[in-house]
Amino acid sequence: MALLELENVQTSYGAIRALKGISLTVEQGEIVTLIGSNGAGKSTTLKTISGLLRPSAGEIRLGGQRIDQLPPHRVTELGIGHVPEGRRIFPRLTVAENLEMGAYTLSEKNAVADGIERSFKLFPRLRERAKQLGGTLSGGEQQMLAMARTLMMKPKILMMDEPSMGLAPILVEQIFEIIAQLNQTGVTILLVEQNALKALDVAHRGYVIQTGEIALDGPAAALRADPSVRLAYLGEI
Repeated sequence: MALLELENVQTSYGAIRALKGISLTVEQGEIVTLIGSNGAGKSTTLKTISGLLRPSAGEIRLGGQRIDQLPPHRVTELGIGHVPEGRRIFPRLTVAENLEMGAYTLSEKNAVADGIERSFKLFPRLRERAKQLGGTLSGGEQQMLAMARTLMMKPKILMMDEPSMGLAPILVEQIFEIIAQLNQTGVTILLVEQNALKALDVAHRGYVIQTGEIALDGPAAALRADPSVRLAYLGEI
């Protein structure tokens, strides 16, 4: 049984069907990436998994339990961590306060303090900025904060939507190094990323979405070598 399963999931915006029957799986310990052009349905897939959008058909299961009819806070409590596109940190809260907000589902004693210390070890820059307002951080620092805030809840699966968007090349490299490092510690990751080359380099498997449907799927190395993928998404011939 896969950790996360989507079976024939359909999601609409009014009369427009954004997802037309998406089926995919994410196994424990994997990095799985979704690649595709703008408007293909990548972000809609993540929002549907996290409960921000309600599917009109199909099933979503986490560890065998259906979650597709649950409200977003229950999906989060069950272990879906979602780092949204655009980071969405709290700009008027400090770095430390942003991290505390990420731990609202935890009840264990010392869980917040332990989580913040883990975040600071993973992202040393955040320790330096602990008392700084989130809105004054650089783009790369805000992305680190968004990731760390979501990790505070100890998710079963970490979903990331366009983590490299708007970042300088050197920061893109750093973010993907952190993604690989997280996975090496046992974090399962579902990654949506416009930079298909970097995504396929770090992922174990991938799915190509076109107009709300899965067009291709397979091991990341196989997709990386596929001529149609190289032409459409990697800028190669």
